[in-house]
Amino acid sequence: MKDLEYHLEQTVKKADVETGGSLNQQLDERRVKAVPRALTPGLPGYVVDADGGVLVDADGNSYIDFASGIAVTSVGASNPAVVAAVQESAAHFTHTCFMVSPYESYVAVAEKLNALTPGDHEKKTVLLNSGAEAVENAVKIARAYTKKDAVVVFDNSYHGRTNLTMAMTAKNTPYKTGFGPFATEVYRAPMSYPLRDGLTGEAAAARTIHMIEKEVGAENLACVVIEPIQGEGGFIVPAEGFLPAIAAWCKDNGVVFVADEIQAGLARTGKWWAVDHESVVPDLVTIAKGIAGGMPLSAVTGRAEIMDAPVVGGLGGTYGGNPVACAAAVAALGQMEELDLPGRAQEIEKIVREELEPLLELPEVAEIRGHGAMIGLEFVDADGKPNAALTKAAAKACMDAGVLILTCGMDYNVIRLLPPLVIPEATLREGLRILAAAIRDNA
Repeated sequence: MKDLEYHLEQTVKKADVETGGSLNQQLDERRVKAVPRALTPGLPGYVVDADGGVLVDADGNSYIDFASGIAVTSVGASNPAVVAAVQESAAHFTHTCFMVSPYESYVAVAEKLNALTPGDHEKKTVLLNSGAEAVENAVKIARAYTKKDAVVVFDNSYHGRTNLTMAMTAKNTPYKTGFGPFATEVYRAPMSYPLRDGLTGEAAAARTIHMIEKEVGAENLACVVIEPIQGEGGFIVPAEGFLPAIAAWCKDNGVVFVADEIQAGLARTGKWWAVDHESVVPDLVTIAKGIAGGMPLSAVTGRAEIMDAPVVGGLGGTYGGNPVACAAAVAALGQMEELDLPGRAQEIEKIVREELEPLLELPEVAEIRGHGAMIGLEFVDADGKPNAALTKAAAKACMDAGVLILTCGMDYNVIRLLPPLVIPEATLREGLRILAAAIRDNA
């Protein structure tokens, strides 16, 4: 894998800090007093610099980053092209609401997403701030177009933390507990989960469609919203044939098919979009995370006739498509193309599998799954039940050794790998070997 240019040394470093002299400790004491306990970071260090595949904290410790800010910094956390675009844009103006006084960069991002998303039909794009906001607006658009109310989502799904998206999200703790009541007309269908259900894609889809037809009814259903690879739910890749069958049913029944590509999209899985692995063409695509190199931006892109359904003034928001974020997105999308990040994600997957697939000899490692730089490892105990204890212990051991690891899954038993797509090969292998050792030591 070709190395790129980096301004930080791309390896783990442990700083020698005298007792009582830790800036991280001082910052954490300030956080405890100033920030709600609901926001408790996983990393013990406070980041002051980041580049390529590493994060550097206030004490000078350097961590290998297998999180990418939850799949955000795909082009790197300080990509020079993104930084230059932000600086140039901010020097002219930092904000002027597009609904009131428009600007070119919003249009440029919309044009690019219209061209990049699956299908050769006419498309349009609305820009927003967060992934949850994109999902909410996709539902609004689908309801306006179909004049129907119901929304179908799936077991293990994650779509956000707003009221509607909490209703759409499956996992209770920590996302939903204590925050109800939630939005109505949201129905949960069974998801294809090959490791656990053993079904083919076609059989799993038939089960799902039967539930939708009998419990919801196509005549009441505005949209089906699905993550092509589920994120927080456990990096679950549905069996081949599942997504095409659901999309075909939606088309035949006048239901809007929404692909939530917020975590899996934009080169992360080795293709531009996770649905591309099975040539599925969604009606609407929700996009966020990696779109703007770390600046807050999201989008809904879809068929022009569907996108035009809401009344004039029905879509938008004060900060949606902020000009600085749009400039960053133009640069980030350009970097994805120039650096061939879909191809680079494929190279990352090969290295991940080379380093980690020997772990499949351990009975505790039930599966290594995913595409590109979106790979999950699911752990079980001696009885084949979810092994949250091993997952937590391995993640902590990695953190102690200088590798930032995220976990996920409804049962808290999946480690997820989301390295920046610009990570150097040597750094990637160093982090993977630390992870492998942590799993073996705690199995």
